[in-house]
Amino acid sequence: MDKWLWHARVVKARTSAAELVVTGHVRVNGARETSPGHAIKIGDVLTIALDRTVRVLKVTAFSERRGDAASARVLYEELVERN
Repeated sequence: MDKWLWHARVVKARTSAAELVVTGHVRVNGARETSPGHAIKIGDVLTIALDRTVRVLKVTAFSERRGDAASARVLYEELVERN
């Protein structure tokens, strides 16, 4: 899960993604997940509590490596509009 969060450019570093998960700031399909290595699948809905906002993302794809912002955007569908 931490790798996907990093590839999707939700956070700047993979260690930050792992820390988000370990501290309980990520939910998968409504259930809090604390294991950074937890497997996610296409269709899962992730609720991510960031500093000043909450993002709700539906997983639509995976990537082997971290790309630019445009390629990261195809990995998820934003379910709640950001302000």
